[in-house]
Amino acid sequence: MSKVIVVTSGKGGVGKTTTSAAFAAGLASKGHRTAVIDFDVGLRNLDLIMGVERRVVYDFVNVINGEATLRQALIKDKRVDNLFILPASQTRDKDALTKEGVESVINELKTDGFEYIVCDSPAGIEKGAFMALYFADEAIIVTNPEVSSVRDSDRILGILQSKSRAAEDGNVVKEHLVITRYSPERVDLGDMISLEDIVDILSVPLLAVIPESDSVLQASNNGVPVIMNLESQAGQAYMDMTSRFLGEDVPHRFLDIEKKGFFKKLFG
Repeated sequence: MSKVIVVTSGKGGVGKTTTSAAFAAGLASKGHRTAVIDFDVGLRNLDLIMGVERRVVYDFVNVINGEATLRQALIKDKRVDNLFILPASQTRDKDALTKEGVESVINELKTDGFEYIVCDSPAGIEKGAFMALYFADEAIIVTNPEVSSVRDSDRILGILQSKSRAAEDGNVVKEHLVITRYSPERVDLGDMISLEDIVDILSVPLLAVIPESDSVLQASNNGVPVIMNLESQAGQAYMDMTSRFLGEDVPHRFLDIEKKGFFKKLFG
């Protein structure tokens, strides 16, 4: 049975597209046929992070408008079997997305045997974001450990619980929390909200904590989902996240200040 999973946030710049790319790549690497859709019409960043920007010929809006078939628009990842990307249009307006059009694409992906359909939502509550979350079975709420990000995430939770199709049908969208750019050292200094406080404020089950890491920016610049760099803490955390989502019992890591051994203290 196919699942539609929206990756969303109230605030921009929290690592939502990075999370969508890493999560989709993680699902595919574990043998699940996965499509990731960019709903950010007019901006289009997912294809850059996935490293397929030069291969974009047709996009999501072309498919909705009947200007291309879904198979023409889907880009198969060359590095991970079972992973496909549906890019957003860079030249259209967000009004190009319609409920009927989005539903048609999602239904076709389900018919084509995709087990997971990951919807990379724009930030905020405008039309693209609403379209991304409307058909969701599950939602991954991405937030940073700062007050404005957590507050805006709470607003998105309210929309999921009231305006999604599941809510209209009297059902519930299953929610997961992912905290990105987490630094235990900065939490200890009082510069960031603690993990416990974020979970308490949002009351959403914690799926993953992604540590602050230069490897995320490096991966994005190289067009490689950071989950493919399993030498990095961020890559490991995203793989843990994927395993946890699939039901594996994986303990959380990178939550505490790393204790430096004698040689690390001596040589840095």
